[in-house]
Amino acid sequence: MKLFSIRGLKTLLLTTAGFAALTLVGAPSAKANGPSDCRRKVERAEWKLEEAIERHGYYSRQANHERHELREEQESCSRKERRWREHEWREHRNYERERRYYNEDDRYRDRD
Repeated sequence: MKLFSIRGLKTLLLTTAGFAALTLVGAPSAKANGPSDCRRKVERAEWKLEEAIERHGYYSRQANHERHELREEQESCSRKERRWREHEWREHRNYERERRYYNEDDRYRDRD
């Protein structure tokens, strides 16, 4: 008595492989949105502008659209960089305040 037919076994294997592929491919990758990611987006927008100029001409509608996209990426990156710098400055300032506070407390500690 056969438990599985060849056709049923093939279907089972293909279904399992399909679900495995969907699971692995469909999972989003964890990416940090750091300065390198921002730089990469701007470089890609610059490349797209160059391609549009080569294909359609400097004053074409497509080139103007890519210029607009490039400006948006540059502005977005500058905003992110500004926020990052402000955050770093606040963190540094808080660290210095805490360091001064704890150093002042050290004066009153008994030293041996």
